[in-house]
Amino acid sequence: MNLMKSDDKIAALILAGGRSTRMGALKPLLPLGGIRIIERVINLFREVGLINIITVVGYKAENVIPLLENQGVRWVINEHYDRGMFSSIQVGVRNLDGECRAFFLNPVDIPLVNTVTLEKLVAAYRGGNMDVYYPCYGQKRGHPPLIAATLIPSILDFAEPGGMRVLLSRCKETSLDVACDDPGILLDLNTPEDYERAKVR
Repeated sequence: MNLMKSDDKIAALILAGGRSTRMGALKPLLPLGGIRIIERVINLFREVGLINIITVVGYKAENVIPLLENQGVRWVINEHYDRGMFSSIQVGVRNLDGECRAFFLNPVDIPLVNTVTLEKLVAAYRGGNMDVYYPCYGQKRGHPPLIAATLIPSILDFAEPGGMRVLLSRCKETSLDVACDDPGILLDLNTPEDYERAKVR
């Protein structure tokens, strides 16, 4: 399936720089369904025809980079990964192609999203004029949101507590919830228990 048009200029930003403290193991490299978690996330976007994929690495980057290079995926390092996820988001958006019009934001520990969800978000983006398109399941927002590049300057300039959550909370009038029959948008693999549940899905 290739849902991308040549004029879409949509990117994917994968966040894989954290310490994985609660998991007790480096999440990007954990196996899931015969491949590594990071590979599942990469494949998700490739399956819908998206080729502009950037992964932000940080903690133990040297362990993750060889896999990304083997996959032919561009990577950037967040040297300040201990400052939290928002610092990785800022590093990532700073490295997006200047022609990028929108980007998916997907933490590596949310690997079970359905490709149909991406298709719905892209369709909403094409037919709308919003800053943020959220996938929703059971009236709960999940990942990956599709974010218009018009927000990039605000992301780079934002220096208040709360990071991306607070910044996006100020975009209520320019956000759209997109209903998706996909519980995977809410499945965050933070702990060994989360990981064991994901392995039997």
